[in-house]
Amino acid sequence: MNNDSSSDNANDRDEYPTVTAADLDRAVFRIGHQPAPHTQRVTIMLDTVILAYCKAQAGERGYQTLINETLRHAIMPESLEETLRRVLREELQRPGRRRTTRQSSKTATPL
Repeated sequence: MNNDSSSDNANDRDEYPTVTAADLDRAVFRIGHQPAPHTQRVTIMLDTVILAYCKAQAGERGYQTLINETLRHAIMPESLEETLRRVLREELQRPGRRRTTRQSSKTATPL
């Protein structure tokens, strides 16, 4: 086996350039061939009432996730079918909802 290298400095090929923050800022992270979804850190001023509401509603998933989902829904509205299904689910789960005679005789099927 020949261990001779065509390069004068065989160790040079093992040295990689230093990756800087600017390099990472320009990088496009991918999953497969598609760019990976990512988030960007921002500072935003919110009313204390809005922040308290989001924290109370979010539970374990985190209020920042809830705010992000709410903003995403604002720019990408759901279809009419999705809206109707969501409203029906909410109404069916609402406590104190009156049952009609037709509903009381049959078990409601989930949507």
